[in-house]
Amino acid sequence: MTEQASSPARSPKIRIRGLYKSFGSKHVLNGVDLDVEEGTSFVIIGGSGTGKSVLLRCILGLITPDAGTIEIDGRNVLSVPQREREAMIGEIGMLFQNGALFDSLTVWENVSFALLAPELRRHSETHPRLTRAQAKIRAGEILNQVGLDASVGDLSPSELSGGMQKRVGLARAIADRPKILFFDEPTTGLDPIMGAVIDGLIVDCVKQMGSTAIAITHDMASAQRIGDEAAMLYKGRLVWQGPASSLMNSGNPLVDQFTHGRREGPITMELRR
Repeated sequence: MTEQASSPARSPKIRIRGLYKSFGSKHVLNGVDLDVEEGTSFVIIGGSGTGKSVLLRCILGLITPDAGTIEIDGRNVLSVPQREREAMIGEIGMLFQNGALFDSLTVWENVSFALLAPELRRHSETHPRLTRAQAKIRAGEILNQVGLDASVGDLSPSELSGGMQKRVGLARAIADRPKILFFDEPTTGLDPIMGAVIDGLIVDCVKQMGSTAIAITHDMASAQRIGDEAAMLYKGRLVWQGPASSLMNSGNPLVDQFTHGRREGPITMELRR
């Protein structure tokens, strides 16, 4: 019997190696290694100031790391030509912690921002050029997808509740059908019920589009609802990684103290100087 040649292992959707970032004397990222497989929803937990947001901003190209590599589909974002880098970053949708909606735009204009802004357009057969009228119709469809009526599109962000603003932020993040989605503290400022609603919408949207997702959160219930895999960032390094369902019983002293909110343990509060 002849042996069949095994197919080469597929690269992770996102692969990070040896990522370092400091601000003056403060070392925020100290050699982060991370693999996120395609189609996976990955959650990163950790205390305030541990580098979670800095890590996302490095992947997004908003911050340049001091050392290391960030690969998307096997290509190093940090070394490709600027035009190619912009195209790679253009495949990422982002739900910001506070929604970050534009007050000067209506809700539908916020949702369709990436569809209309010339510098953000990715025109192809799957991303055709849209007129404003077409973009408004598309925005209404996406608002329906996150549980809002299309008529909400004519309102201004200031007329929306916090939960509605989160939904609009999610609608904007998925409007261009990105291959990668980032969620920055998606349930912050929401009551437990609305937080669960937003998490459910996130899970549904990710599954429907087949996107790869990374979320950072302090909310352990949210982390378990959203995540397939999870990791904890502490002092600039990933100190644990495993199934999100194991967050509350990881067996790692750092993770256990954090997830259960215990005062006593290896994590100590550092005094600001």
